[in-house]
Amino acid sequence: MFGKWFDKLKKALNPTKIGFFKFFVKDENVWDEIEEAFINTDVGIETALKIVEELRNSSVKPEGLRNALKGKISSILGTQVAGLNFSPGVPAIFLFIGVNGSGKTTTIGKLAFKLKQEGKSVLIAAADTYRAAAIPQLEEWARRCGVEVLKQQEGADPGAVVYDAIDAAIARNIDVVLIDTAGRLHTKQHLIHEMKKIRGICEKKIPGAPHEVLLVLDAVSGQNGLIQAQSFLETVGISGIVLTKLDGTAKGGIVISIADKLNVPVKIIGIGEGLEDIGEFNPIEFVEALFEEE
Repeated sequence: MFGKWFDKLKKALNPTKIGFFKFFVKDENVWDEIEEAFINTDVGIETALKIVEELRNSSVKPEGLRNALKGKISSILGTQVAGLNFSPGVPAIFLFIGVNGSGKTTTIGKLAFKLKQEGKSVLIAAADTYRAAAIPQLEEWARRCGVEVLKQQEGADPGAVVYDAIDAAIARNIDVVLIDTAGRLHTKQHLIHEMKKIRGICEKKIPGAPHEVLLVLDAVSGQNGLIQAQSFLETVGISGIVLTKLDGTAKGGIVISIADKLNVPVKIIGIGEGLEDIGEFNPIEFVEALFEEE
């Protein structure tokens, strides 16, 4: 039914799976153990309590607990792949935001590789002009992927970089522009102002752009990542979430918490260090990988 990507996903979710299912001892303390497992895997207290209460009230038998739990999580995540929004006839503009250390630069590099493998032409815009290492890191990823980076000197106006990148993309009939932005804390007003300025430039150059505003979150950050998402959603606005480092944590339950608490889809997940270890988030695959018995 599923392919190579599914096998990678299963392996990446093993730590989370162990956290979820170590409680299946079917004793009188099972509900407390489920709650604890949910919280430890960063499903979140509110979501965990809601699921457990619904299961408890359903009078599910011990032997049906695993399938009942699978059903509850599936109902939260849904069945639809959100997918990325492309724009036929004009370059699709994808804006990447997120705090430093979330994996933003790595995500842009891997997504550039994926899109190129799918036959799309890609241009990367180095609009994080404040962090000294940001531009060289993007250039290294671009070299590995075989795509171009449009940049200016460190400290340049990020808006000017975006302006030039979109002009270049239009002139060269580029399919997708991936824009890196500064990873300052979401509480700083100047970042909010800068993001609004960049969004305004995108809209002016191509009506309807940016076609995606993707918040990159580190899965290891767990509930802190959810707080980041809520703040960015309120102050900047986001169309989707990229969840990185899902392979390096037992906190994969954050996917469930995001779906339950935010009206923003997880669109992309990262499950490894390799160029090909990034893909669209498929909720059906996620649940199957999480619940598949060894």
